[in-house]
Amino acid sequence: MTMHIDVCNGDADGLCALVQWRLHEPRSARLITGLKREIELLQKVQAAQGDQVLVLDLSLRRNRPALLHLLEAGVRVRYFDHHDADALAQHPLTHPLLEAHIDSASDICTSLLVDRYLGGLFSAWALVGAYGDNLTQVADARAARMGLGVEERRRLRTLGEAINYNAYGESAQDVLIAPAQLYALLIRYRDPFALLDHESIGQELEARRQTDLRQATTLTPHWQDAQTRVYVLPDEPWSRRVMGSLVNQYANAQPAQAHAVLKTKSSGGFLVSVRAPLSAPSGAAALCRKFGGGGRAGAAGIDHLPEEGLSGFIQALSQAHWGE
Repeated sequence: MTMHIDVCNGDADGLCALVQWRLHEPRSARLITGLKREIELLQKVQAAQGDQVLVLDLSLRRNRPALLHLLEAGVRVRYFDHHDADALAQHPLTHPLLEAHIDSASDICTSLLVDRYLGGLFSAWALVGAYGDNLTQVADARAARMGLGVEERRRLRTLGEAINYNAYGESAQDVLIAPAQLYALLIRYRDPFALLDHESIGQELEARRQTDLRQATTLTPHWQDAQTRVYVLPDEPWSRRVMGSLVNQYANAQPAQAHAVLKTKSSGGFLVSVRAPLSAPSGAAALCRKFGGGGRAGAAGIDHLPEEGLSGFIQALSQAHWGE
């Protein structure tokens, strides 16, 4: 019997992409997901010849070895993602069992890729994913074409940002609800407005997000110049949760500047989130790759930046050529 396995990032983009797909193709499938920084999830897949794996919103560069292993074992893989497509261009991966939809343009995310593939069947969910991925202008334009008003767009944006916030943390203890449990709630509704009308989870997540954001109101830049700002957070549960929301908030407030938010790690060094200027939204992944990280054109990160590498990182950030 063929086994179906869904593998996705536990943030808004990954979960909303999966919701769209499983609304389109209802099927019993094993779900493998995790928090935002749990990227190499294909390593957890145990599948055999004839099985089918759906992969959403996970860097192919980071998962390439595990993907090759699955393909060599005879597993059929369908892959949607918007991270590090240059790695695929430099080292093409073609296989009769692989169907890859990879696009790292600055105005795309995995939810929008799935929406494109499905011909707009569940576009409201795609908007939630796009808003959560901080593609606000893209989502607003798409929502306007769909005839959604200002209040409807606000509700979808708030839900997307709240779902995305819930993916940040170093362990399940940091977040309000595990991504797999959250997905089980989302998939009940063909329309996110119905979810908002019948479930309290969106409001609960947003209330907690706003509480955490208030903790950061007294922060001042660790370093800044005319083009760049760098913030450093303490290693606290609230900072682990709010890191993504905070760097997006800074990026939206100062769209002509690049931003980095670093969180000190209990084991030493820093966890880093980078946003390219919204006015020139590319270059973030290329910058972070220099320090062992990765991501996408407008937003990227580094899982571990040694303390002694901080000054070099700041220098590289301040000298980066965005939009190239």
